[in-house]
Amino acid sequence: MSFYELEVYQEACALDLDIFQLTKTWPKEEMYSLTDQIRRSSRSIGANLAEAWAKRVYPAHFKSKLTDADGELQETLHWLMRAEAYGYSTKADFSRLLINAQQIGRRLGGMMKSGDWS
Repeated sequence: MSFYELEVYQEACALDLDIFQLTKTWPKEEMYSLTDQIRRSSRSIGANLAEAWAKRVYPAHFKSKLTDADGELQETLHWLMRAEAYGYSTKADFSRLLINAQQIGRRLGGMMKSGDWS
C-alpha cells in the first residue's frame, strides 16, 4: 500500500482540488493574499500525509507530521470562513467544503489517537 491509496489522502486531494476550482472565481486582488494562502494550506494537508506515511515506523515523527497536516487543515478552515464572510463563496460551496474538511479532521484525529492508518 502507498500513501496515495489512503482514503484520507484522497479526501485531502479532493478538498485541495475543490478549493483550487473555487478560488478561480475569486477577485483578482486576492490572488497574492487570500487565494495564495488557502491554496498553499490546502495543498499542504496531503503533502504532510505523504510525509507521515514515510515516517510511520517512527511514532513520534508520524504523529508530528499528522499534527502538521491537521494544522494546515485548521488554517484552510480559517481561510474558508474568511472567504465566506467576504462573500467569495456561496453558502452551498462553503457548507460542502466545511463538511469535507471536518471529515478529514475526524480521520486525522483518529489517526493521531490510535497511531495508525485506520
